[in-house]
Amino acid sequence: MRADARKNRDHVLAVAGAAIAEQGVDVSLRDIARKADVGLATLLRHFPTREALLEALLHTSFEELTAKADALETSDSPEDALVAWLRDCVGWTTEYRGVTVLMAAAIEDTGSALHASCVTLRAAGARLLTRAQAVGAARSDLDGTDLFALIAALAWLGDQPALASRAGHLFDVVADAVLTGTGAGAAPGGGATKGGS
Repeated sequence: MRADARKNRDHVLAVAGAAIAEQGVDVSLRDIARKADVGLATLLRHFPTREALLEALLHTSFEELTAKADALETSDSPEDALVAWLRDCVGWTTEYRGVTVLMAAAIEDTGSALHASCVTLRAAGARLLTRAQAVGAARSDLDGTDLFALIAALAWLGDQPALASRAGHLFDVVADAVLTGTGAGAAPGGGATKGGS
């Protein structure tokens, strides 16, 4: 890709990121093109679908969350590792309003540009969950898809102005429900070690 074309693409991504953070994933592609001062045809040449635009915008974040999960797999406390990763995922998804709706759909849609990244992210979380389950620190009746659904639900709460102030508390409630309180790093009295959110 020519330097000027890459610069143009990066500018569109920056504008799209700001627009999605402010208005949500349903923001008009025409509006993004207008704000980026490019024609809609130019935007579509770089990103033929909304999912392709989001994949390009979110790719680095997907990679960072997957790498964090990989690093946490060697931590001393499987339950703390799981909760830390969940907290990071939920925090990240609330940066882009409504993105979890598209991510949930992309898991089942092999034609979506987001599919591969979402499947990889789900697998990363599933490994942390399995590790916590192996030491009896997490419920045995959950799997990676359940974890992905919980992230989406918690992110949805963060997207609701009337409920956003409760999101941190409800994260702790959900984390306590996922953990059994019997792992080696469990907090006294059971449940997740509390942290700010």
